[in-house]
Amino acid sequence: MMRDMRLLVTGLVLFLAAPSWAQTPQRQTQEDDYTRYELLGPDTAQFRIFYEVTATTPGAKFFFNAIRKGSIASDERVADMMTGQPLKWEVVSGAQARAEGHPTADLDTEWLKVHLARPVPAGGEGRVLIDKTYKDAKSYFRDGDAIVFDRSLGIRRNAVVLPAGYRLISCNVPSQVMSTPDGRVMIAFMNAGPGAAPLVIRARQGLAVRGVGPSGPTGTAEPKGSAPQMVTLASQSARLSERAHQDREIVYFPNDPATHSFSLFHDYTESRAGVGHYFNVVRAGSTVSNPSAVLLDTGEKLKVETISGAELKKRGLDAGEPVTDQTQLLVISFPVVKQGQSARLRITETYTDPNRYLLDGDELVWDRAFGRPRNTVVLPAGWTVVASSIPSAILTDADGRQRLSFENGRNDDIQVLIRARRIKE
Repeated sequence: MMRDMRLLVTGLVLFLAAPSWAQTPQRQTQEDDYTRYELLGPDTAQFRIFYEVTATTPGAKFFFNAIRKGSIASDERVADMMTGQPLKWEVVSGAQARAEGHPTADLDTEWLKVHLARPVPAGGEGRVLIDKTYKDAKSYFRDGDAIVFDRSLGIRRNAVVLPAGYRLISCNVPSQVMSTPDGRVMIAFMNAGPGAAPLVIRARQGLAVRGVGPSGPTGTAEPKGSAPQMVTLASQSARLSERAHQDREIVYFPNDPATHSFSLFHDYTESRAGVGHYFNVVRAGSTVSNPSAVLLDTGEKLKVETISGAELKKRGLDAGEPVTDQTQLLVISFPVVKQGQSARLRITETYTDPNRYLLDGDELVWDRAFGRPRNTVVLPAGWTVVASSIPSAILTDADGRQRLSFENGRNDDIQVLIRARRIKE
């Protein structure tokens, strides 16, 4: 009897000590989805898919990716984006997906079950690249002398690459158009709407194929023309970079406006081989405090220093942009990235900026330029937006705070002006 009682007490203690996510199966969560479709030969009805996705369910050992009904999948490959190493996977039924970590999986769908390289750390992520080929004659087909890619895309960030030698005729979703290094035309877009994008692309043969860089034909010749023309040519690389694939995002948490302070975190992926530092240059007029950083792939806390531009030069480091001796910088150190690998960082800090965050009478004023593709402002508790200069999606968090999300599909800044007032009790 005493032995049974001890076993019961021990079991209760273990249950209570276990994290909440281990007690009840959680809904699978994910973010940062990006898909690139490469159209293969027009008569094959096939397209290769590169799907980047981040698993965010704490403690998850698997990630489940639906195999779209009506599509025949083949040539699947899966890799861990941190290490570049292949991951184990198999195709399972909806019932098995539900039993093994995706409790809301559609029972009538087959699922690609990916074995993650490591359980998703609390507050961290598991980044996965899924490479597969689909055959779907309803989505990709010939129409006379044209080819058509007609597919509803629920992922928010997408790119479609035409076959070599094909020119774009039409695209019904506002998109960037650029060339790949091997000369194919690529159409890319960010979908800021609430529903799937009903994408329809038409193309036809008749494009000369040549090697190009991210901003146009490669070559070493100096641009000719007036100074303004030369500046425009020199800036083409940045202006023609694929916005949809950029993965920097930032979330601001304004504090009491009387303090002029706001906390924030921003996420950033480093994939350049040999890089082991991230530099955050503090804007003139702002001061920074309480900096911290974490390697999201593992949950590891990283070394963070606040230094001056003079100290940066003394150490022989390059911030990637001009700085003065008085410039304030954050330096985050992380394991040096190796070829074929990447690191996903989250940097957290608190800023004070009386020029861009202030009170105007009884209204809160937020006036700040956003350069990243995805930006969110979470208003202080008890405040509600009454004006926003840039379109945003607005929702209210579980704790009652309003969240304004801005998505900018262009390669330039947006000047966001928000005004808010207190909610009457």
